[in-house]
Amino acid sequence: MMRDTRSQFRPADHPNKHFILTTVVGSYPKPKWLNQARESYHILSNKDSRRQYNEAKNDASTIIIKEHEEAGLDVVVDGEMKRNEMVEYFAERIRGYEFNGPVKVWGHNYFDKPSVVEKVSYREPWLLEEYKYNVKIANRPIKVPITGPYTLANWSFNEYYEDEKELSYELAELVNIEIKNLVDAGVRYIQIDEPALATTPEDHKVVRKCLEKITRGIADNIRIGLHVCYGDYSRIFPKILDFPVDEFDVELANGNYSQLEVFKKVPFTKDIGFGVIDVHDSRIESVEEVRERILKGLEVVPPDRLTVSPDCGLKLLSREVAYKKMVNMVKATRLVEEELDRGEIEL
Repeated sequence: MMRDTRSQFRPADHPNKHFILTTVVGSYPKPKWLNQARESYHILSNKDSRRQYNEAKNDASTIIIKEHEEAGLDVVVDGEMKRNEMVEYFAERIRGYEFNGPVKVWGHNYFDKPSVVEKVSYREPWLLEEYKYNVKIANRPIKVPITGPYTLANWSFNEYYEDEKELSYELAELVNIEIKNLVDAGVRYIQIDEPALATTPEDHKVVRKCLEKITRGIADNIRIGLHVCYGDYSRIFPKILDFPVDEFDVELANGNYSQLEVFKKVPFTKDIGFGVIDVHDSRIESVEEVRERILKGLEVVPPDRLTVSPDCGLKLLSREVAYKKMVNMVKATRLVEEELDRGEIEL
């Protein structure tokens, strides 16, 4: 029997019988002044620049949360305004990591790839202060994305553990501690980001065991999602249906739904986070275009197990484009709900 972890996010004033959850995956375009404040802090590294940078991060979080609420999203995030990068941010807060300079990943893009040089351990909360600030600002439920242990291991240099699997399992124990702290603070929706799984699907058993460690001791009313970026989903589906998560979030719009049939081979027994916005295209999809994409999601799951979202994080777009995409996504979702209520869509 499936757990019902999504009804708690239905707005009290939602007018429709059917409820399709809307949210974003995580990252969102940062205001230019936030990046400038960060650069000033790293150059000057004094008390005033630190204070200004912290104020800028809080201001940016407030603005993006309100922007998401204005767009009509059911569950919001702050766009990861206080995070510099999805691996670096966490590695800086985990004992056992060190940094030795940036590495080139593609084109002219670099990231500060960390090294694991000793046993990893939980040194300090990672996202607790972020959440405590955001929850005071938000008028909608908040989702907290966390980079998963497999990606934290796979995207780091391992100079201590016997293999990447052992490191992944150690990191999973730390993620479990962090989630328990967040749940105690009031979080009810956690998203584990494992983009590395898309490039190494043969390690699906490792990711499953990591998730078992992550979710150990977590209350049944806590919603756990797993986001996996674009890849060959046929290599992990239907295996992922055995993962201990409520929602499997996939990137399909960018591939023009060429992999949709993969998810129809066997009954999809999880909720699906269904990408209907292409985050790599600055073109703003019309409401009707997004509506048609949502209908594709209803070929896989019923409305009460469909979460509508962008393919992935929106950080590479301009804020204006990202916002307009979100507005049309929500409008299309509410339109589909109305059509379902009137019996105009056959399931």
